[in-house]
Amino acid sequence: MKRREFILLLGGAAAAWPLAARAQQAAIPVIGFISGRSPTDSEALATAFRRGLADSGYVEDRNVAIEYRWAEYRNERLPAMVADLVRLKVAVIAAISGTPTVLAAKAATTTIPIVFAIGSDPVTSGVVTSLNQPGGNVTGVTFFTVPLGSKRLELLRDFVPKATTVAVLVNPETAVSRTDGANVQAAAQSVGLQAHLINASTEGQVEDAFKVIVERRIDALLVTADLFFISRRQQLVALAARDAIPVVYPVREFVVAGGLMSYGASETDAFRSAGMYVGKVLSGARPGDLPVTLPTKFELVINLKTAKALGLTVPMITQMTADEVIE
Repeated sequence: MKRREFILLLGGAAAAWPLAARAQQAAIPVIGFISGRSPTDSEALATAFRRGLADSGYVEDRNVAIEYRWAEYRNERLPAMVADLVRLKVAVIAAISGTPTVLAAKAATTTIPIVFAIGSDPVTSGVVTSLNQPGGNVTGVTFFTVPLGSKRLELLRDFVPKATTVAVLVNPETAVSRTDGANVQAAAQSVGLQAHLINASTEGQVEDAFKVIVERRIDALLVTADLFFISRRQQLVALAARDAIPVVYPVREFVVAGGLMSYGASETDAFRSAGMYVGKVLSGARPGDLPVTLPTKFELVINLKTAKALGLTVPMITQMTADEVIE
């Protein structure tokens, strides 16, 4: 081969390589990951999701790509974010954290598969028609937060056995929080506790809620499961410490921030399961044929330092059964 022909051949191969690489990259399925939360406080959950994907044979940047969208606790952003993922023609949408997230995805497409991870009842929330046979293009994982309200109340009574009144912090803007509050109020009444429902959906109203608790001399507080309260966890924990109020929270993040205790289904376990479901869908499974996964792992997290600051004695049996004790 002549030198000129060799150079032309080499140049043609070099020019074709980027095209081949782009073609190969285009063949990799893309997941649209959308969350109502913030990336700064969801690192462990996103990691759990990717672990579930890997369990199903899909590794980010190797044989699957992920487009992340974070609403930063602002639900009004969700429709535009979902619309963007639909325009990108993603292979599947992972609607993570918050019922409004999956409802926005469901409203945007009836053809792209949707896998969710939420804390509400997906049937009563209108996400699916059945847990066993979701049908359509939607399935996922629920870590049912509402039925756990009575258990949180029981734990609160263990920590504050002389309590006669309890406040229940509710976000009136979300159905899950309202239902959770109503269930806790009924459970409190059944055991002779007086429960006060206090609404809060803004930073100022959270401050006002603690003023009410102090003025009424309420013995303890239960915070219902809601993304708004998770976004305000630093404020809630600081106010509880300022006013020396024992509080039970729905998820671990509050306790890590200095809260007294939390009890709920494992979110990391739920996110991992959601990742596995996304992998199954990418491998050809139909979402409507995959039953909604229910929680199997529940976590009690206790902050002993906070308990000591409040002058509370944590029962030894409670410490021994806790999944995590922060000292």
